[in-house]
Amino acid sequence: MFDGEVARPQHARVLIRTHENNLEKMMADVRSGAVTLKGNPVDLAGPALSVGNAAPEFKLQNNSLGDVTLADSAGKSRIICTIPSLDTPTCHAEAGRFNEEAGKRDNVEVLVVSMDLPFAQKRWCGAESAGNITALSGHRCTEFGKSYGVLIQGGPLHRCLCRAIFVIDGAGKLTHVEYVSEIADHPNYEAALAAADA
Repeated sequence: MFDGEVARPQHARVLIRTHENNLEKMMADVRSGAVTLKGNPVDLAGPALSVGNAAPEFKLQNNSLGDVTLADSAGKSRIICTIPSLDTPTCHAEAGRFNEEAGKRDNVEVLVVSMDLPFAQKRWCGAESAGNITALSGHRCTEFGKSYGVLIQGGPLHRCLCRAIFVIDGAGKLTHVEYVSEIADHPNYEAALAAADA
């Protein structure tokens, strides 16, 4: 031990090392400047998923406060739209468009996921007569955002989800993935719907 160095108990050294390792892992899992918000770079936590990957399982909360998992809709084609908040103009329009498109399709389930509270999602769905989509909240933890690589790290939308689209077939494989490069822009609706209909 050097002069002036404070002796730490073994368990404290282990805790410090564990914390440092966790910080390093968290930093390694952050994709720096993966997307932009009004031209400014935005960091995202978690891996970038690709077509052909197995869609990560999740547990989210619906607007009746019940749990919803990916397995609940097994056998159907699923479109998962992640958005920052239903209370923003682009997200509002996107959810409305997918509600309209879902009404034309019997075997496609559309899940709109945000960090909005279930109460706010219920209010929005009621006000917009959005009965063809399922709004889901990830507010209880950040696991969904990290698993799908959409959790915003830092900046004004810290802990919200970026705009992305994931199309999942009945067997749980990703058939279409789009991380919208500018969060304020709309996704490619036609490409997502074509993948869901295939």
